[in-house]
Amino acid sequence: MTTSAPPPPGGPSPRGAGRRSVTAAMCAGVLVAQSLVAAMNLAIPKIAASDLHPTPAQLLWVVDTYVLVFAGLLIPAGALGDRFGRKGTLLTGLAVFGTGALLSALAPTLPVLLAGRAVSGAGAALLVPATMSVLLYASPPDRKATAIAAWSTAMGVGGMAGNSGGALILQFLPWQGLFWGYVPLALILFGWVARSAPRVPRQTAALDLPGSALLVVGSFALLFGIIEGPGLGWGSTPVLGSFALALVLLAVFVRHGLRSAHPVLDPRLFRLPRLRAGSAGIAVGFFGMFALFYVNAQFLQYVKGYSPLRTGFALVPMAFGMMVLTRYGMRLARRIGEARTAGAALVLIATGLLLLATSDAGTPYPRYLAYLLVLAAGAGLAMPTLSHAIVASVPAHQAGMGSGLQGAARELGAALGIAVVGTALSVRYATGTAHGSSAAVAFADAAALGYRIAAVVVLVVGAAVTVGLRARRPTAGFPSPGPEVPASPPLDLKST
Repeated sequence: MTTSAPPPPGGPSPRGAGRRSVTAAMCAGVLVAQSLVAAMNLAIPKIAASDLHPTPAQLLWVVDTYVLVFAGLLIPAGALGDRFGRKGTLLTGLAVFGTGALLSALAPTLPVLLAGRAVSGAGAALLVPATMSVLLYASPPDRKATAIAAWSTAMGVGGMAGNSGGALILQFLPWQGLFWGYVPLALILFGWVARSAPRVPRQTAALDLPGSALLVVGSFALLFGIIEGPGLGWGSTPVLGSFALALVLLAVFVRHGLRSAHPVLDPRLFRLPRLRAGSAGIAVGFFGMFALFYVNAQFLQYVKGYSPLRTGFALVPMAFGMMVLTRYGMRLARRIGEARTAGAALVLIATGLLLLATSDAGTPYPRYLAYLLVLAAGAGLAMPTLSHAIVASVPAHQAGMGSGLQGAARELGAALGIAVVGTALSVRYATGTAHGSSAAVAFADAAALGYRIAAVVVLVVGAAVTVGLRARRPTAGFPSPGPEVPASPPLDLKST
């Protein structure tokens, strides 16, 4: 955790075109990093039919390895940026991200592909928290809320950008072409950031390597149990052992955080209701969104018979819906409060998933698009509101840790969404085909089950998020809506 005094509130903020260039570069960075999660979903049919011959569980690992490393390293990467410089960390992240994409493009075997995905995930973890820190430093006080909204929108739109951009590539090239496309993107962003981004004053940050290792390995054990359960058996020793190991390691992670002088994440921060609720809200929001992205790409190709190009562009209207709702979402949160806004947004995400569960081969695209837009409306309302709840709860000099925390919640939610829904999909699909159903019918039925499971998770966690956001003290930028927000004393970490 950072221990030095905070940097100047506004810093030498660029003005006019310079500030806009910084904002655009930071948003482009997070968009590219997030887009690789969704773009992979379009490549699944081609990778499944390739010489790699992956099993259903291995296909999930191809998607989730990137997300898991991304999530597990985000918080320590935030501290790394505080200590060694956020611009340098951002440039290093772009270089590592591009190297991982190159390794994936050249991968002759599945283990090499998984290694490339892990390297890219590490690069994404380095660059994403640094983009938020640089953006906040470069933005004057009256523009910080707008900057957070733009950054959050870019993060959410990254999924749709990955679908559309990946569709263009995969329509004409093999799966390796997807990774080749990210190599020049990383190089272009590297030059743009090197030219436009300001240098942010360094902070005195301790690198908690044991805590980081506990977080990554514990998360890996949890996902291993979820993904490998169907193949190895839910009662098998490896699966039960992985769940037990995850529980033990995450408990040790919490104990370590309470005892360490400078933990990668102080568990006492979660005594702050807004931070706790915001983290859970972002995690479950991305759980639902990436459950959609994983299932949708295969549903449209296997059930509807769409080409990769048509599949990718089928989600493009979602991006516009999210961008429009993000602007109104900030206003709505100021008017009726974060709790009501976030609660309504998560209900919309769950509703969209339940509507999508009714789709089959005969569902016309306009109706399918309407279902997608319901989910997009929820995501557009939720993400800036929940991101602000986290960022505003963390001291200014810990901006890197704050952005790392919300990023870890986001990516872990995405990884769990892919793992849980992908596992349900593979089990139900295998059962359907074993009972004589056609591939299209069996897949549509499996997709419906996956969507329903995701919707229930979003609704249950969303109720807890709404309660948590009510129990908060007023914060600048979102005035207290009245009796809904009782005052609570600020957290004194030194005394706890």
